[in-house]
Amino acid sequence: MSGSKIPAGKTWFDTHKVHFEDVPIGADDGISTTEFLDASEATTTLFDLLGSVAFTPVKNDMLGNVNKLRERQKAAPQSSTTLQQLVKSELASKSHKATEGLVWLTRALDFTAQALRADLTTNASVKATEQKPTKELAESFRAGYKNTLAPHHGLLVKPLFSAAMSATPYRRDFFARLTGEGTDADATTRAALEKWVGALEQRIAILKAFLATKEAKW
Repeated sequence: MSGSKIPAGKTWFDTHKVHFEDVPIGADDGISTTEFLDASEATTTLFDLLGSVAFTPVKNDMLGNVNKLRERQKAAPQSSTTLQQLVKSELASKSHKATEGLVWLTRALDFTAQALRADLTTNASVKATEQKPTKELAESFRAGYKNTLAPHHGLLVKPLFSAAMSATPYRRDFFARLTGEGTDADATTRAALEKWVGALEQRIAILKAFLATKEAKW
């Protein structure tokens, strides 16, 4: 997928039906289920932008976990308004399929956020079109994987994800794919990425804190 498939004057972020910043967070930190799952599903298209079939397992894993949560939400809509309610309700029914799905989805989103945050931080003073950034995108993705998913992957899965990290495109090419024709990659795309990652990080922090509690264990 290339930038030519992003509408002219737009960015990849403009193709999302729901952004993470649009996902409601209640007074008790309850995260709205429907909007979160919509934003998570939109996120999986990022792996299409990365341009390698090596990322297919990453994308499919995320979509599979989104579907597990949607199935539980459909089965018990009254007790699934927020992700926290969904988990507590499911665990009370002696099942944990969707809860386990949320654990893995959170890890995958954390990986994505950490990888992109690493790029935004290490290349803070480097233009999106620069041919020689401080660090290439692959290095940021490897670091994100090591910190999030790798500790939970077995010997059969790790090589698949390692191959995906090695297939990460050059940073300048990645930004080009995020950017439609006539859009300024630095002024517009990078600002949109910063905003998107920040909103994602906020919701990941809430979920990680909740999933670490006794009431989210099975």
